Amino acid sequence: MNTLIVKRLNADVTEAQEVVSLLDASSVAYESIAEVNWAKDFPYAPNVHFRIAYTDSSLLLHYRVAEDTVRAVTSEDNGRVWEDSCVEFFSAPVGDTGYYNMEFNCIGSALVRYGKDRHERKSAPQDILHQIKRWSSLGSVPFQEKTSQGSWEVALIIPFSAFFLHEIRPYSGLRMRANFYKCGDLTAKPHFLSWNKIAVDKPDFHRPEFFGELIFD
Repeated sequence: MNTLIVKRLNADVTEAQEVVSLLDASSVAYESIAEVNWAKDFPYAPNVHFRIAYTDSSLLLHYRVAEDTVRAVTSEDNGRVWEDSCVEFFSAPVGDTGYYNMEFNCIGSALVRYGKDRHERKSAPQDILHQIKRWSSLGSVPFQEKTSQGSWEVALIIPFSAFFLHEIRPYSGLRMRANFYKCGDLTAKPHFLSWNKIAVDKPDFHRPEFFGELIFD
């Protein structure tokens, strides 16, 4: 199981684009999303990295992706973002039988839900989604699939209030089970990559038994 120490930053970042420079200045290292769990059927593996830190009020996430094509059809929140070029963060407090899925396509459209399995999940209300600040190097206007011109990036400020069915107060030593993903179900080369390995026969990110662990510094 992968374990990651999440660095605490004494900063008051207000715009998502500022996350990139803040993590650079704080020497927050990148982690790879490189497990090609279903390589026989879905061998394509984009080059994907993420980094994560936290402040008193928020998680800060930054993804960097290089892939052959990019797709951004979904423009509305709580839409089918996983069909586009998409990065995802699934997490659960240790001891909780449910988990959150937070998914973002390459123009920052978001999907946030909570539940105990993939079938019965509660969607975050729009006022919660509005609290998540997002920046994409590709902008926010939707587009059909096209050849990539290099890497793209998404930066996120996820307030702890976005865990809308829990009251999470960050502190040194807090532990959270989590996994990080990259997918693109309807892209020309469908793919399903994870940070922590998933040992099941078919693509399925909704497997909290294969989450790794985040330990807050």
